Amino acid sequence: MKKTSIFLFLFASIFANAQRYTLSGNVTNQNKEALLGATVLVLETTKGVLTDVNGEFTTQLPNGDYTLQVSYLGYNTVSKEIKLSKNIFIPFVLELSSTVLDEVLVSAVRVNSDVPVTFSNISKKELEKRNLGQDIPVLLNYMPSVVSSSDAGAGVGYTYMSVRGSNGERINVTVNGIPYNDAESHGTFWVNLGDFASSTQNLQLQRGVGTSTNGSGAFGASINILTDAVSDEASGEISNSFGSYNTRKHTVKFSTGKLNDHIEIAGRLSNIYSDGYVDRAYADLKSFYLQASYTDENTLIKAITFGGKEKTYQAWEGLTAKQLEDDRRQNPYTYDNEVDDYAQNHYQLHWNEKLNDNWSTNVALNYTKGAGFFEQYKAGEDAADFNNLIVDGSDAIVRRWLDNDFYVANFNTNYKTKDVNFITGVSYSNYSGNHFGEVTWGSDLAANTNIRDKYYESDAKKTDFSLFAKATFSLTEQLSAYADLQGRFVNYKTKGITSDIVPIDVDANFNFFNPKFGFTYKMNPQNSFYTSVAVANREPNRNDFEGGVSTHETLYDYELGWRANNKIVKVNTNLFYMDYKNQLVLTGAIDGVGSPIRATSGKSYRLGLEVDASIQISKELSFKPNAAISTNKNRDFIASIDGVLQNLGNTNISFSPDVIFGSVFTYQPTNNFQISYLSKYVGKQYMSNLDSKVTTADVLNDYYKSDINVTYAIETSEIFNSIVFSALINNIFNERYVDRGYYYTYDDDWSDPNAVTTLDGAGYYPQATRNFLVGVTLKF
Repeated sequence: MKKTSIFLFLFASIFANAQRYTLSGNVTNQNKEALLGATVLVLETTKGVLTDVNGEFTTQLPNGDYTLQVSYLGYNTVSKEIKLSKNIFIPFVLELSSTVLDEVLVSAVRVNSDVPVTFSNISKKELEKRNLGQDIPVLLNYMPSVVSSSDAGAGVGYTYMSVRGSNGERINVTVNGIPYNDAESHGTFWVNLGDFASSTQNLQLQRGVGTSTNGSGAFGASINILTDAVSDEASGEISNSFGSYNTRKHTVKFSTGKLNDHIEIAGRLSNIYSDGYVDRAYADLKSFYLQASYTDENTLIKAITFGGKEKTYQAWEGLTAKQLEDDRRQNPYTYDNEVDDYAQNHYQLHWNEKLNDNWSTNVALNYTKGAGFFEQYKAGEDAADFNNLIVDGSDAIVRRWLDNDFYVANFNTNYKTKDVNFITGVSYSNYSGNHFGEVTWGSDLAANTNIRDKYYESDAKKTDFSLFAKATFSLTEQLSAYADLQGRFVNYKTKGITSDIVPIDVDANFNFFNPKFGFTYKMNPQNSFYTSVAVANREPNRNDFEGGVSTHETLYDYELGWRANNKIVKVNTNLFYMDYKNQLVLTGAIDGVGSPIRATSGKSYRLGLEVDASIQISKELSFKPNAAISTNKNRDFIASIDGVLQNLGNTNISFSPDVIFGSVFTYQPTNNFQISYLSKYVGKQYMSNLDSKVTTADVLNDYYKSDINVTYAIETSEIFNSIVFSALINNIFNERYVDRGYYYTYDDDWSDPNAVTTLDGAGYYPQATRNFLVGVTLKF
């Protein structure tokens, strides 16, 4: 009997312990809005679930003691200890983190998964792993449809990126909602943002037209950068890295944390130097970032200043095919001060106010000051090319200057409820620039000429006023609609003489209406579909006006996408069709300072499929592949060949590869150690729009590049909070590749005026073979 009692007791105990109970609950914010996709993690089991569209979750567990951890992007993580001995329901209310206040600075120009726009995000944590001195375009190289490059070949100095075949002049960039693109050239000069990744909280890349933004229209993509968020705790950081080609980065950062629970001061100083892969193509970048913030429950006031000074030795002329074969690291320039020397500083003031549970406003002011020159040695020049300040056939050293000022004022309002998110915005910018060139030395100056006399000068003024209203609203529990209307009004004036000693006189007005519409259908918590149509218009830039182009471009962008999300796999898939009218395509040629020359192609289109995924193969191993397959065509393209205008039919758009693959394999056996294998394949590109009808010199071959990135963190208890070691081996297979170049044609009519023959030339920018960067960061 005694044995039977013991047996029954053990059986009852086992049964009780094996009994499983239902643990359920919901996750909302302080406004009682359900949070879809919040993560509910049971720490003792590492088992997790996601909340559904109603913010609810459910799981089953054996009876016992557990710790639940609930997290959601932009909210403070909450943990609760529970004793599970019956079915229970637990509500969680998450509070906004201080980071969300900062997110408001970019909320007017950003989107989330409720909006039918194709986008990808990258966080500070992801940027930090590879931030060892290379510029932002290189750090973004493994994002979907992105191709990056640099003049010096090592990813430091003058760097570039394209998205969906659209180069940097067609990518809208904002920093905290403030336009960063140069108002005249439309270009984004990342060289002036040395080590800016160290002051970036997160970044969103929108592909296609995207949502309405400030500044020049997005004709291929837009990049929205949010700078460092307000920190609650005091901290400091010292980071140093070293690598191939004498590349080094030194960074010091600090934050006071919140003083008296309201005020924070933070800053950064950086110096990056690299000799460059290309001979003497050095870059010396000095930069700073400083912010002062005031926060309370409903207010964020942020004063920010950042900028710096760059000095780079020129490498934008590239190499001929023969030079590339003989010595791919050579630099044709021989003058020892063939440099670009430019300084640019930004001053921003942001004030965000939460008026009540539904309404908030944001005011932003900006002033940017830039000034600098590039210096060149000119041998045996014609006097007419320098406005007769030198004697025919003499040598000269010249500097071409740009001195500019840029003012911006933005105002946004946001009305948000459970079913409606309504944003309005107004932006006004005023740009003034002075272009001039001076002779700083001459072997034989003309009579009555003095050193530093100007041989050309023109001023420029541009105003840009835009206003938009955009809304996302629920039609049913599963279907939401999106509408975005923008008006943009631009005036550009310039008068004087260009660097080619040609008069320029422009006074142009552009009035644009840019509507966008779309729908998002959430089939279930794991799957959603979206479709949209968007219209964008864009004015010519200064170089276009100099080349005789004054017609604006129009783009109709059609997107169809599917987003899938579960605990193991996240997939974003989209089809796009971008239909252009008067697209300003790159001819392949460059001007006297390396800027690309554009021409109107008439009608053209880009049609493609993009896939971006994240797969958690196991607890330690993850895989993030992306692919872009497209066709990019000019319709009925007309070009001059052998002195005769010819219709070449449909031709490939220049610098638009049909295939781009990227992937990141990450192995993380512990929280403090990670190793990643990154790879990129870029298909064949044409450097002109002629489809090699003249010669095959306009072809850039496909290439495959791979990197390895390793990070290891040591947690310490004294002096430093942690010590982080990082290493990056670029191009591990030693690929001798070229990812960018230029191509031009000219008519050979000097030998026989009656027989015009089209000749051509090409230049190539070789990128670095195997190289490395290693760094250590001390955090305290």
